[in-house]
Amino acid sequence: MAEKEKRAKKIRKKLLHKYRLVVLNEATFEERFSFKLNRLNVFVFSSVFAVFLIALTTLIIAFTPLREYIPGYSSARLKKQATDLTYKTDSLQQVISINESYIASIRKVLSGDVKTVEFNKDSMMELAANVNASRLDLTPSRQDSLLREKVLQEDKYNPLFSSENLNLVLFPPVKGTISETYKPREKHYAVDIVTAMNAPVKATADGTVIFAEWTAETGFVILLEHGNNLISVYKHNASLAKEQGELVKAGEVIATAGNTGEYSTGPHLHFELWSEGYPINPANFIDFD
Repeated sequence: MAEKEKRAKKIRKKLLHKYRLVVLNEATFEERFSFKLNRLNVFVFSSVFAVFLIALTTLIIAFTPLREYIPGYSSARLKKQATDLTYKTDSLQQVISINESYIASIRKVLSGDVKTVEFNKDSMMELAANVNASRLDLTPSRQDSLLREKVLQEDKYNPLFSSENLNLVLFPPVKGTISETYKPREKHYAVDIVTAMNAPVKATADGTVIFAEWTAETGFVILLEHGNNLISVYKHNASLAKEQGELVKAGEVIATAGNTGEYSTGPHLHFELWSEGYPINPANFIDFD
């Protein structure tokens, strides 16, 4: 016990033993200044100074732009750029997805790859015959009445459903005799119009050329995109008068009729109409005679 007390007194004595720090002029040994200190003062001062430096460094890093120079620390500018790039990437992905869907639709128009729905008409008639009409409530609801009114107003100005406005929008691309009618079950989504060789093929409505190229099966092909998500297709042409991206007016010559392509059997125009990505019968809307 006594030995421990001696050791503690010795340590205390070392810590509290005073020293004089003197600064002298090296040439004249003149004393400039001096002050007394001990080991405990030096330890306390060093600890306080270290804590101060740590606190000051932390504040500088936390609240000043100097933190951006620390390796691995992202700056506000870099974060903003990363955020902007993320938004642009997302927008580009959406644009790419829309373009891919659009290109797929164009390929479907060119190849005629459309799935048709098959159903048993007899079973539908049998089901309808077994329904007791007296038990059905056919009174239209308010929502149904509003929907009917909305559809009626939309169809009033839709050229594909308005016989009054149809002839003002869609024109026959050529005049001639229909040799092959619209047959969706046989995947013939067009009407074939027999016409003279090199007869002018005209745009059925105002639109933009979205495809104008040669294909082995259908020869020179040109596609026009019109309003109301309507696309018109002209195949087996002898030559094309328009290029992709050009704007055309209704009745403007876009090609000359011919007999090009493996599927052609004589001078004629293979004409298709597509609405919302699905084929429709051109003869229902255009008089080719």
